[in-house]
Amino acid sequence: MTASKHSVYPVSAEEALPRTPSFRLDGRKALVTGAGRGIGLAAAVALAESGASVTLVARSENELKAACEAISGIGGNADYLVLDVTNSEEVSRQVEAKGPFQILVNCAGMNRPKELVEVTDEDIDAILALNVKAGFYVARSVVKGLISAGLPGSIINVSSQMGLVGSPRRTLYCASKHAVEGMTKALAWETGRYGIRVNTVCPTFIETALTEGMFKDEIFRDWVTSRIALGRVGRTDETMGAIVFLASDASSLVTGSALMLDGGWTAV
Repeated sequence: MTASKHSVYPVSAEEALPRTPSFRLDGRKALVTGAGRGIGLAAAVALAESGASVTLVARSENELKAACEAISGIGGNADYLVLDVTNSEEVSRQVEAKGPFQILVNCAGMNRPKELVEVTDEDIDAILALNVKAGFYVARSVVKGLISAGLPGSIINVSSQMGLVGSPRRTLYCASKHAVEGMTKALAWETGRYGIRVNTVCPTFIETALTEGMFKDEIFRDWVTSRIALGRVGRTDETMGAIVFLASDASSLVTGSALMLDGGWTAV
């Protein structure tokens, strides 16, 4: 008897084996904010290496131009957009004009470590504007473009281990990253029916130009590494695989989740 297409019996041994979903991103357009340096640049490189056409976003044209030239030099496809992502009108105009983007990495962010009693109103406004409001602006424009085009997509918000815990001198930063986690979970529910997934990556302290000054303080470095199970801070390249995973079909069932890249910081 010939098996029907709904039969539980395999037609061949090969068909009985599941196939690993692809990590490739060929034919997809990606947008990465905060892409001039650090984790944002690493994300842009990772996506380009996996086949995506990547638009790098930051305020510094010199950094963006150099990054795009370097990505092109390794065979990637990259262009850039000079944009202040805290400017809602410009985000809407420029992102929607260049879209739709099937991948978004919201990486633009900042920190000003201080005791709460030393935090100024300007600190509050600046950090919430970049870490929270800008993420809303960019995600809103990308989601609009995807829904209009009828395309699925993946939004990856770069959060932090501090989005799940608290820490001294980081009341404001923790508040901003907890907000990113909440936005991500709610947006995953709003956009799931359109095939748009929304997740966060949550790195621990990473060696970047922005953290270099902090780690010159040996007491601070020892405090940090004592709370990381691996006993060291992270590197930017250690964020790249997670970005590709969440952007690709390999994570097609993952949405509303936080992928911890914290070396075990939150495991206790």
